[in-house]
Amino acid sequence: MAVTLADVIEVLDNAYPPRLAESWDSVGLVCGDPKMVVQQVLYTVDVTETVVDEAIAWGADLIVAHHPLLLKGVDTVAADTAKGSVIHRLIRADCALFTAHTNADSADPGVSDALAAALGVIDTRPLDPIPAPAHDKWVVFVPSTDSAAVRQALFDAGAGQIGDYSEASWQATGLGQFRPGPNAHPTLGVLGEVHTETEDRIEVVAPKAQRARVLSALRDAHPYEEPAFDVFESAALPSCTGLGRIGRLPNSMTLAEFTDVVRDALPATSWGVRAAGDPDAMVSVVAMCGGAGDSFLSAVARTDADVYVTSDLRHHPVDEHLRAGGPAVIDTAHWASEFPWCEQARSIVDAAFGDTDGWSSRVTEVRTDPWTL
Repeated sequence: MAVTLADVIEVLDNAYPPRLAESWDSVGLVCGDPKMVVQQVLYTVDVTETVVDEAIAWGADLIVAHHPLLLKGVDTVAADTAKGSVIHRLIRADCALFTAHTNADSADPGVSDALAAALGVIDTRPLDPIPAPAHDKWVVFVPSTDSAAVRQALFDAGAGQIGDYSEASWQATGLGQFRPGPNAHPTLGVLGEVHTETEDRIEVVAPKAQRARVLSALRDAHPYEEPAFDVFESAALPSCTGLGRIGRLPNSMTLAEFTDVVRDALPATSWGVRAAGDPDAMVSVVAMCGGAGDSFLSAVARTDADVYVTSDLRHHPVDEHLRAGGPAVIDTAHWASEFPWCEQARSIVDAAFGDTDGWSSRVTEVRTDPWTL
């Protein structure tokens, strides 16, 4: 069957959930018809004129980029503007554009995981973890004769999903008791008399955002006039998602040796790779953040990292970081530290559609690093 742009977007959104994007970011589909058929996909960090040249010459149906073409607010995409001309060329060539930016930075795996793999860093965890999505635990008491119907209604409303498992619940049986008041309309029992009933205790989890929907489904399906239930909010737990990564090297080496590893692992640029710290100091624990990461210097200083690998570092922040006793730093070109992500994204989409007739994909051969000398 043909693969549509909507199919590819679904895979990308599952890998790089839009909810992980920073509030200021712009991610997702930039141009293209979700119903269009996709067979050839090109991956890049930046969408430049040269990348578009390559995409059109190759016959790409879709460009998947890391950096947004339209990050800041625009009031025109006229063809005589730099970014507008790119949009016009893509539309005329029937080539869609999709962006995964800070959502790809924080995903698991994401940009910094691709960097870690390139550098040989293992056993990684987020440098700045994002709490797992909030969920509720619902505890519902229902007559045993109606528990199956109520449980199914909860599932239909979005409850019972745990990772890749659906319709998950727990159930136990006990004895419920109540006395209907004079204005009650009991399904079971007699006004003014204590009534006992064999009831099931059903427990399910549900996304916090679905609270109103689950409550409505519960009330509609429950036989009682006043259902008995509890809702417990989950604690904020760390997850495997978040910006940056910290891990370890299989074998320790000096800062000078590890700097060579970084240089050899990443594509060459005029910026090169530079390090700050004692060249002979031993490196075992490595923190890293693909792209601009000087905002994490203070956070890295509170870890056990021996070195921090990132991009776009400036003189004064690095000087102050080292004076305060922070670990060594290795500075790379911004584009170079994020380039390994292209192959990661490609492998994720190819895993879903690579066996489709006519499918092909590739990482751009264009170096979009802006520095030339």
